[in-house]
Amino acid sequence: MKGRIRAVCISSKRGTAKKEVPSAVFVEDFGIREDAHGGKWHRQVSLLSAERIDEFNEKGAGVKNGDFGENLVIEGLDPREYPTGSILTIEGRGGPVRLRITQKGKECHSHCEIYKRMGECIMPVSGVFAEVISGGEAAKGDSVSIEYPDINRPFQAAVIVLSDKGAKGERDDLSGPKASSILKDNGYEVIESILIPDDRERLKNELIRLSDGREADLIITSGGTGFSPRDITPEATLEVADRNAPGIAEYMRFRSFEITDRAMLSRAASVIRGKTLIVNLPGSPRAVEECLGFIMNGLEHGLRIMRGSAAECARP
Repeated sequence: MKGRIRAVCISSKRGTAKKEVPSAVFVEDFGIREDAHGGKWHRQVSLLSAERIDEFNEKGAGVKNGDFGENLVIEGLDPREYPTGSILTIEGRGGPVRLRITQKGKECHSHCEIYKRMGECIMPVSGVFAEVISGGEAAKGDSVSIEYPDINRPFQAAVIVLSDKGAKGERDDLSGPKASSILKDNGYEVIESILIPDDRERLKNELIRLSDGREADLIITSGGTGFSPRDITPEATLEVADRNAPGIAEYMRFRSFEITDRAMLSRAASVIRGKTLIVNLPGSPRAVEECLGFIMNGLEHGLRIMRGSAAECARP
């Protein structure tokens, strides 16, 4: 698929509309020089389809390039239609500029003037975010191509730790780093590791964002699986699920019985949302290490089936 850049836009302050410029310099692992959204994070560059802007303007919106806070307006192809990990190449001045898609859509924390005027805003749904993997200068009119990610690339994982005390700074989080370390040792790329309170709606929002927006292959949660009234992790997990995958949680409980009979008190769930597997783990670092040790070998085949790099198979 080929397209071209209709506009390049930058701003010096976050949360403001961007102004169109003739060209901009893209810096590897940073973003666009002189743009407020540059930095060492996954949303270095924002992109929006020109056709979606045109459709919105047909409703009388009257928006200009950059009004949604987008850096690049691209016509002829819509990056939103490609999975995260896809590589977008701009035939820039002096050589190609390459971006890797890291997130689709974003949460709207406060309604902008466009939303207040029109009752909707397309950026939260249609916007795409990327990181710069090869820098250079890109300008209006440059051609753009996009390719799907390597099907055999490393799996991407996210870790969510639920702890009221940890979120308040009253307890050090040890289970999150433990889970991230084990995942990395097994070849996973850990794209996010976050610590939140035992809040049902907050957890649901994070699971949806990481599944639908970042399209993580695997999300590991730690904590909130017991009998306490604040232990809401399984309920939140099941509420966002498309399909159940109970065997993973059942196997962890089965193997944990070899260590303690308190394994029967675990209410952990394991489910699928879209192409993301979500697995609940207990809240202690030791239990995280034990449970991941039980399931790591078996997870890979299931994740490859969801990605399409392996087929279902039956033992003879």
